Amino acid sequence: MIDNIYNKDVLRLAADISRVEPLDSPDAQVSMRAPLCGSTIQVELCIKKGRVSRFGQNIKACALGQAAASVLAAHVIGKSAEDILAVRDQVKDMLADKGPSPDGDWSALSALAPAKDAKSRHGAILLPFNAVLKAFAS
Repeated sequence: MIDNIYNKDVLRLAADISRVEPLDSPDAQVSMRAPLCGSTIQVELCIKKGRVSRFGQNIKACALGQAAASVLAAHVIGKSAEDILAVRDQVKDMLADKGPSPDGDWSALSALAPAKDAKSRHGAILLPFNAVLKAFAS
C-alpha cells in the first residue's frame, strides 16, 4: 500500500516545488498546521482584482503534502478563491472516493488518488489549498 501512495509521480511532484521564495509586501500571509500529521505551511499572496498575482510558500510536510503544494504553486497564479475552493473540493471528493480526480490544469493531482485509504494524510494533501483559501479570507 505504501508503494502505491508514495508512487513515482508523487515523488516527482514533491521534488519539484516552486514559488518557495518569500514575497516582498504580500497582501495576505497565513500559517497553518494539519493537526493529525503535523504538516505545516506558510503561504503569501498578492491579489489583484480578486485573483492571485504572486504566490510564495514554505511547506514542511510528507511527500503527499509537498506534491499537492507543488501542483498548487504551478497553477495558482491567476486563480480566484472560488477556483481554489473548487479544486480543493474536487481533491477532497477524490480522497473520499466520491468523485473523479481533478482534470485540466489540476490533473497532476490524480497522482494523490491512491492516498484515499491513508486518511491520516488527507490533511497534509488539503493543507496548501486550505491555506490559500484562508489567505484570501484574511
